[in-house]
Amino acid sequence: MSGNKVRIDDVEAIGETPKALHVIIDGEKHWIPKSQIDDDSEVWENGQEGTLVISEWFADKEKLV
Repeated sequence: MSGNKVRIDDVEAIGETPKALHVIIDGEKHWIPKSQIDDDSEVWENGQEGTLVISEWFADKEKLV
C-alpha cells in the first residue's frame, strides 16, 4: 500500500465478505475494504482484535479519524 497509513487501536472484526471486513471502531460498525487494510494490520479477518492499519485517505473519507 502506498501513501500514508492510519493506526486505529481496539478494533474488533465481527464479519467479512471476500472483499471487505466488518469491524467495530469506538462502538460503531464499519465496513473496511480489504484493499485498504495494510500488511502491518493486526486485524485482517473475522474474529481478530487489535490495531487496524488502513490508508489515510480512506480513514479520512469515512471519518474514522
